[in-house]
Amino acid sequence: MQKLDQDFWTNKYQNQDMGWDIGYISTPLKEYIDQLENKDLKILIPGGGNSYEAEYLYKLGFKNVFVVDISVVPFENLLQREPNFPKENLILKDFFQLQGKYDLILEQTFFCALDPSLRKKYVEKIHELLTKDGKLVGLLFDAPLNETKPPFGGNKALYQAYFKTLFSFKYFETAYNSIPPRQGKELFINFLPK
Repeated sequence: MQKLDQDFWTNKYQNQDMGWDIGYISTPLKEYIDQLENKDLKILIPGGGNSYEAEYLYKLGFKNVFVVDISVVPFENLLQREPNFPKENLILKDFFQLQGKYDLILEQTFFCALDPSLRKKYVEKIHELLTKDGKLVGLLFDAPLNETKPPFGGNKALYQAYFKTLFSFKYFETAYNSIPPRQGKELFINFLPK
């Protein structure tokens, strides 16, 4: 398997090899964000890529939105679309080195982009980064996908095994509002740290 490092992801962006990137915020996340009322929430988008979610949140008046990514290219893309997005909220870093506490972490294709050997570590890091009343909300692929390159898939039973010791499941069901190519292949999650 290739090393999924900064060079790997930067090359993906530079070569427009981004099959996961739909070019806009996904419907399940948009509809979740639309019902959020507290604009002061401290929100993290890990492995945020082109960060359509961050752009959408910012335009709605959420100013406490942070994106962490290992490649600078998607930050440049975000700033081209939204030049006023606070540059200090764009964190060029390995997610596992991140510090701080967040009220809401949005998951959109990051979990499935990580080498599966890092999944347990991801769960532990998300738990560490959330406030005690925080939430992990987003989408996980509910499909086998690839075994040697991202995106790596999975299923509900597999994810339950990873998350159950550190999280309770407020919502964990097939997304009813996925975009057509992903219909029936995404689980919408709303997990609370124990």
